[in-house]
Amino acid sequence: MKPIVRKILALVIVVAIGAVAGPWVYINLIKDEAPEALTLEPSTTTIAPESSTTIAAESTTTTAPASTIDGDWKVVADSIVGYRVKETIVGQKTEGVGRTSEIAGSLTIVDEQVTAAEFTVDMTTLVSDSTRRDRQVNTRILDTVNFPTATFALKESIALTPEALAGSDFSVDTTGTLTLRGVTKDIDLTLIARLVDDVIEVNGSIQIVFTDWSIPDPSISGILVVDRGLLEFLVRFAR
Repeated sequence: MKPIVRKILALVIVVAIGAVAGPWVYINLIKDEAPEALTLEPSTTTIAPESSTTIAAESTTTTAPASTIDGDWKVVADSIVGYRVKETIVGQKTEGVGRTSEIAGSLTIVDEQVTAAEFTVDMTTLVSDSTRRDRQVNTRILDTVNFPTATFALKESIALTPEALAGSDFSVDTTGTLTLRGVTKDIDLTLIARLVDDVIEVNGSIQIVFTDWSIPDPSISGILVVDRGLLEFLVRFAR
């Protein structure tokens, strides 16, 4: 084999190895692991009289008496909404996760029923572990210049059980109206909620098929993204 041919082959091999090794090094040695899915913290709750306390997994919590739960509740600052998508970077599988706490909204309870609940998210403030991904999300993917917010509103009332009023986790299948990237649709979803320390926590996720919401294919050169992702949320409401 002529020296020039050997050099060309060696160069091709080096480039090929670099194309595979580079993403592997980035994903496994440099990139932060994607954060876990948003969930309620594990807890153990005991139904007790109004004056008693409820014992959580790592702290003592006091639940609100059922007679005082009615009224308006507002979203508090430590709420989180974000997205989660599966990516493949030159054969290496990973996840892209972006989140924000710029959320506003309210929840209304009348006669121990949730009669209304809504929140609005500032989508321009979503941040992931990659500025490159953030630029793509803000421009081509979610077009936050033209569609800076996403909103969700509950469509039907939810009756609260005695266990839920006492602080136990409460799961319910319900419907809501979601507006994302200028598209509004009614959706079915499962909510998990908890009342503890005068705070109502509501957790859930919504599968987003990109074409259903006029979201263009997020894939770019060298990065393959599946055709759907999750909109995750852990929203906390207080008086």
